[in-house]
This record gives sequence, structure tokens and C-alpha cells, in this order.
Amino acid sequence: MAETFDLLLRGGTLVTHNGIALGDVGVRDGRIMSIGDLAAAAAGEVVDATGLHVLPGVIDTQVHFREPGNEHKENLEAGSRGAVLGGVTAVFEMPNTSPLTTNPEALADKLSSAKDRMWCEHAFYMGGTSENAEQLPELERLPGCCGVKIFMGSSTGNLLTEDDPTLRRILGAINRRCAVHAEDEPRLKERQHLAEEAANPAAHPLWRDPETALRATKRLIAIVRETGARVHVLHITTAEEMYFLAENKDVASVEATPQHLTLAAPDCYDQMGTRAQMNPPIRDEGHRQGLWWGLDQGVVDIIGSDHAPHTQKEKAETYPSSPSGMPGVQTLLPIMLDHVANGRLSLLRLMDLVCAGPVRLFGIARKGRIAVGYDGDFTLVDLSAKRTILDQDMANISGWTPFHGREVTGWPMATIIRGHVVVRDGQLIGQAGGQPLSFAETLPGQ
Repeated sequence: MAETFDLLLRGGTLVTHNGIALGDVGVRDGRIMSIGDLAAAAAGEVVDATGLHVLPGVIDTQVHFREPGNEHKENLEAGSRGAVLGGVTAVFEMPNTSPLTTNPEALADKLSSAKDRMWCEHAFYMGGTSENAEQLPELERLPGCCGVKIFMGSSTGNLLTEDDPTLRRILGAINRRCAVHAEDEPRLKERQHLAEEAANPAAHPLWRDPETALRATKRLIAIVRETGARVHVLHITTAEEMYFLAENKDVASVEATPQHLTLAAPDCYDQMGTRAQMNPPIRDEGHRQGLWWGLDQGVVDIIGSDHAPHTQKEKAETYPSSPSGMPGVQTLLPIMLDHVANGRLSLLRLMDLVCAGPVRLFGIARKGRIAVGYDGDFTLVDLSAKRTILDQDMANISGWTPFHGREVTGWPMATIIRGHVVVRDGQLIGQAGGQPLSFAETLPGQ
């Protein structure tokens, strides 16, 4: 009797823990049931993956979907639509919304808002503050929570934990890996006049200079050493931080973004103005090469988009009144595939950064691998497809991308979640049905 599946991926080049090779994958009841030569098998739906590489579903562990409170910039539906159109099957959403995600009620509200509206799988960060520090061990284990997020430096929203005593309380209390935006707030305040006097976005990396980032990261690691915590340091921008974190991998994991790996000052500010403004800033070519050193040497664990949209009208305000942040979830994979095409990293290394890495660091259950028993999440890519990234093709509400006009090689052709094809050839299929992620660290009895 031939095997029967709900979904059969046939003839693709599978990118798995065993390497890269031709093969078929059978999915039943949302889970991978068989991998190999399944020519004799039958299925309710067959996807011809000939000529395509089949990745595990891509996971973006840093997005700001702005809901609740700033839905004029972005919302859960539009943000997740952009995610799946870009080949992303799951996201971690940030807590600096309005109200802040700092209590069970706010988390429950986000999970309720996501139901039947988010296209991709999802989990939400709990913001760490002086007010909820003692409750965080319980809050971080709530279903649908991916962990705790701390802002050491001010950015979009009102979530800020700048002093060491509060950092020590939070990091001493929690058990899961904590995501941290590491910029030194006292130094930011001291240097803000530089941005105001310049009134030019090219001053952004001067105001929020490399020392602002390195000082915060060193403060953070010192406290981590005291408390025994584990941290995930987000959007590293300086070569010095990368070298420093390479010496502290026993307690710290590292994220880089496609923006910081691809763009460089001063050109990005000359060409894009405030569209290139984000926190921490895009820096010069020397720092960009330092980030690539960290990626090449294995210091970088995850690539996250830091998708953080603002409207074009808001971005057109005079610097520094213009808000920091740019969209990115829909372009994360195309930009990184283009780096693969240009020989900057291998496809297996990319899979580790956007599939296996998030699972390894955050304990996501049944994701990130093409393996029997795992969820049937796949990102199908054409490594030779040439496309031009355009503002008008972006699903985000703000309707723009910092990569407008950039031609890339490598493109997501289909997105599959739990055995359901949700995007094929750039078209959404069916209805939004993303589910909350589960975490091994929060399962009953753990």
C-alpha cells in the first residue's frame, strides 16, 4: 500500500541537517512524516518543487508590528502578510506597543488580536521593567510568550530600562534567554545635542556613536556574569562589540540585521536620508566588515529583520524629529539570498541563522528543521531568480522599503505552514491561520 499524505513536496533540493540533496517530503496532519524518494506516494496536494531549494520555514525573531496603539504604521495582519510573502513562517513580535506588553492582559490581547488575522506563526515578547521585574519568572512562561525584552537605550515607544540596579533585578529573576537593545542611555542624552545641531540624518551614527553601543554591551555582560543570566544582544552594529561578544559566547548570543550587513554610511544617508535612520544606526564600511567577520567566524547566531515601520510622512520629518526604524520582514530573505548568490555566505549557514538558530536559542518546539516529527513549515526559494525590490510590492502599511530599486538574486517562491500552502508565486492563498508558537522551555513539567 502506497503511503498517503495531505501534502507532498516532490523533486525539490532539500536543505536539511544531512546537507543539501534532492528529495521528497510527505506531510500529514501538519507534521513531516517521511523524507526521501516518495515517488510511489499519493497526496491530497502535490507541490512540484523541481528547480527549487526547500528550506525549513524561516523564523524572524525581531519584528515590530505596532499593534495595539500605532496601527497607522503597521498591524498584525499586514505585518504577517509581508512575512509570508517574504518566505517567513514565524515571527517574534516586540513589546514596545501602546499599551506596553508588560502584563498577562496585554499578552492575551495580542494573542486574541492575532487569531485568524496573522498569516504566520507567532509569539510575543514580554517587556522587562522596574514595575514587573519580580513577576517576570511567571510572565515569561505564559503560553505565546517568547521571552523578555529589555531596552537599555531609548527608541520607539516608552519601554526603557537604563539603570544597572533594574537590569540586575530583571536579569537575576528570569530563567529564559533575554533579548536586549544595548545602547547606553546616559551617553545618548549627553550627545543628543549633536543630532539637533546637525539637523541631518548623516549625524545619526555620530550621536549614537560606537562607544554608546559598546559601553551598554559591556555593562550588560558584566551584570550577566553576576546574575547567571543568558542574553541575546540584538542588532549589533560595531566591530568592537562583535570582537567583545566573541569572548563572551558562553552567556551571550548575537543578532545581526540585513540592513547593517548590506548598507553603509555615508552613502545610505546621502541616498535615502531619514529612510536610512534606525537604532542602532547604520555605520561605516569598517563596521559593516566587522559584522561580516562575526558572521563568517560564527559569532552571529541569528539574522533578524528588526522590522520597524513608520509612515512615509513621519519619515519625511526633519531630523532628528524623524522616527527611527525601517520595514524589513518581507525583504530579510531576498537580501540574504542575494548575499548567498554573491558568495558572502553559504545556504547552509543562512539556514542556521534563520531556521536552526532561533530554535536552538529560544527552545521553539517542532520548528526549524526538515525532520520527521517536526511541523510541515517550508520556505521554497529559487536561487537563480532575479527580482527588483520595489516599494509598491511591500505589504507593510507604510508602503516602503529601504531596498527600493535593488536587484537581488534569489527569491522566495512558496511559503508553507503546517502543511498548508499560504503563498505561491507571490500570491496569498486561503485565509490567515497562523498559530502561537510553542516552546520546549515552557511545556508542562519543565
